[in-house]
Amino acid sequence: MKINITAIIKSKPETIEITKALLTEMAVNSKQETACIQYDLHQSKTEPEYFFFHEIWDNEKDLELHNTKPYIQKFVDKASEILAETPQIYKTNKIA
Repeated sequence: MKINITAIIKSKPETIEITKALLTEMAVNSKQETACIQYDLHQSKTEPEYFFFHEIWDNEKDLELHNTKPYIQKFVDKASEILAETPQIYKTNKIA
């Protein structure tokens, strides 16, 4: 069963470019994973400190493996320094 993820990430105003670079690195590397069907990164036009991921993964097992990758851990290790708040992560079911 496919796993849909929406993540909302709020950067500190002074670390927007660092956050953007780390999130872009995550997106580029994640798209290389076999189980990754879609991994889109967006940034708000009106509130540039907000970033949004829309991800689709083939299955839960591979999503769990994804979360152990070095580029994910790199972001996790820096999160407390660069983020204004804890990321909001939602697993969702596609309706239409």
